[in-house]
Amino acid sequence: MDDTRKKLIQILLEQNGNFISGQELSKQLNITRSAIWKHMSELKKEGYLIEGVTNKGYRLIDSPNNLSPYEIKLGLQTKWLGRELMFFEQVDSTQTIGHELAHKGNPHGTVILASHQSNGRGRMKRYWDSKAGRGLWFSTILRPEQLEPKKAPQLTLVAAVAVATFLKELNLHPQIKWPNDILLDGKKVCGILTEMQAEQDSIDYILLGIGLNVSHKREDFHVSIQNKATSLYLHSKIRHNINNLFQNLLLHLEKQYEIYMAEGFSVIKEVWESFALKYNEWVKIKTNKTFLGKIIGIHEDGALIVVDENRNEHVLYSAEIFFGEDV
Repeated sequence: MDDTRKKLIQILLEQNGNFISGQELSKQLNITRSAIWKHMSELKKEGYLIEGVTNKGYRLIDSPNNLSPYEIKLGLQTKWLGRELMFFEQVDSTQTIGHELAHKGNPHGTVILASHQSNGRGRMKRYWDSKAGRGLWFSTILRPEQLEPKKAPQLTLVAAVAVATFLKELNLHPQIKWPNDILLDGKKVCGILTEMQAEQDSIDYILLGIGLNVSHKREDFHVSIQNKATSLYLHSKIRHNINNLFQNLLLHLEKQYEIYMAEGFSVIKEVWESFALKYNEWVKIKTNKTFLGKIIGIHEDGALIVVDENRNEHVLYSAEIFFGEDV
């Protein structure tokens, strides 16, 4: 889409459903009224519902349900998160772009959002399927002041709480699978990846990556994960406006981050445990060995606390949790 058409969309959105005359559009865009009409025709082909009335002008009635940085910014209610928004139709990975921008000095709260990732990745470098227009694939640059590097893993749990509370407000019943998955009815709907650049005693930046499946149908997932993955649409049959979803998700992320920085991890820990999957239940745990364990909580540094069948307590910093069909 060319720059003139992008500016035209922005002007129409700013009218909040009211008419704006062709003459005023021509003046603001410095193009002829005939050119305005041609751009309107192209926008309609792209899925924008625009009404044109003689002596009134044009108004935007509805937009296609595609990611639009212009719509996102106009309705964004955060104070700092996402105020610098970098949008890409397609990238290798938003994490890759995020590292590049962080090294160049992009500020705290910068968000990198993509419609499609060709090589999205999750924890332990696993591939994350990020189809175009099907979800929210984004990374956030965080530069937490006075946070010790050893506490950085807590931010994965902070993000998990933010996503879970966001989904709960959509009348869903999310559960958090330690350390970084959000599930609906036992199926993965969201993954979180936290990466850090730090010195021995100070953090340069933390890159928080989130992938949320929004509008996938079952056939959109690879056959190998069709019984393990879900989307908001598959779960609720509701077609959410993806730009509104993103605005609200960023608002939850900012809120939980600020709570964490102001009040510490104990408040986050309590909420996390309220969403915890298989809390006080037996699951199969794989570390350097495989054993049955009962999840009894999380440590102050974000590690998982379990007890085995002999009532020995284990504090796990890296492990795979299996249950149901995975056992």
